[in-house]
Amino acid sequence: MPTDRSAGLKRLLGTGERSLESLALAAGAVSFAAVGLIAIPVFGLGDAPISGRGSIGEYAAVASGVVAIVVFAAGRAIVAGREGGGRMRPMDVLDVVALAIAHGVIALLTWTLLADILERAFIGAPVFAVPLLVIAGSAGAVTAYVVFSSATHMDLLLLAIVLAVFLVEGMLASMLTASDPHWWAEHLSALGMTDDLSARAFNLTLIVAGFLVTTLARAATTTVTTSHPHGRRNVRVCLVLIGVLLACVGIFPVDTHFWIHTVAASGMAVTFFVLVVALRRWIPGTSRTFLVVGWSFMAVVVLLAVYFIVGLYTLTAVELVAGILVFTWIILFIRNVAALGADARPSGTAGAVPEARLQPR
Repeated sequence: MPTDRSAGLKRLLGTGERSLESLALAAGAVSFAAVGLIAIPVFGLGDAPISGRGSIGEYAAVASGVVAIVVFAAGRAIVAGREGGGRMRPMDVLDVVALAIAHGVIALLTWTLLADILERAFIGAPVFAVPLLVIAGSAGAVTAYVVFSSATHMDLLLLAIVLAVFLVEGMLASMLTASDPHWWAEHLSALGMTDDLSARAFNLTLIVAGFLVTTLARAATTTVTTSHPHGRRNVRVCLVLIGVLLACVGIFPVDTHFWIHTVAASGMAVTFFVLVVALRRWIPGTSRTFLVVGWSFMAVVVLLAVYFIVGLYTLTAVELVAGILVFTWIILFIRNVAALGADARPSGTAGAVPEARLQPR
């Protein structure tokens, strides 16, 4: 029966790239109609400002965020149906939830930022009723098409890009909307100390990003080839631990859980140092250039910490630079793992990157 069900799903959903492209276009068309039609009662066929409260930008951003979450979940369900008969493990479901939220936040912040830029270009200009409906529907359609394609073609590199974009946009949104304009004088975690929307956005960004890092860790280490008996497991444990600790930083704000928050934040740096130092032993095939990059990043973090101790740098500067370096290293690690796995394949397929798609496991 499971085999018959799987075969039926594959026949229904198609098996080629053309079927996925058709589904992506269909998702865009349905989203265009839905977002455009819902805009009619929202705006009452009246004019609206470009940005701000009650604007077309606000509506398009919120609607696109919802569209992104729904479409991403549908796209991953289709992938599961094509490849595994629709069966997903609990951990796979958590991965889909985290990635769906990440795509939703990216869509929300991207359209909000674009609307704000256009508002500055067309100061005081209203958006008339018919163009308003078309613009709203188009935002939903573009979001649905891009997100569906992302969901059905998700690989390690794309996952790393989603993580980077999500972190950057989420952090920027928190910084720009912070109730205290001088938050940077304390430390980065000050963004998550209040009860306003900015603090919730900051903490949610860290929690979801932590889930994404664990997803990356499990997917990236699947194809690692190493002569060390426990090398792949050790690397995976370190990367997963970084993701878990990052989520804990968001779950436990510094003002209410100081010691847990501090231990989690410090633990990420310690785990990163252990991973960089031990990587050569755990994965002997790692390129010397990448090892040098890791040691260089670690040296910069240590130097900035010393600068903070002697009063030359603020803690915020140290945290920002250290965070950027750690996540840059993780993205570079993914690319090096892909290259290492490709070199380990038979000569006839040396140019291929293994595990090109992230499938339900």
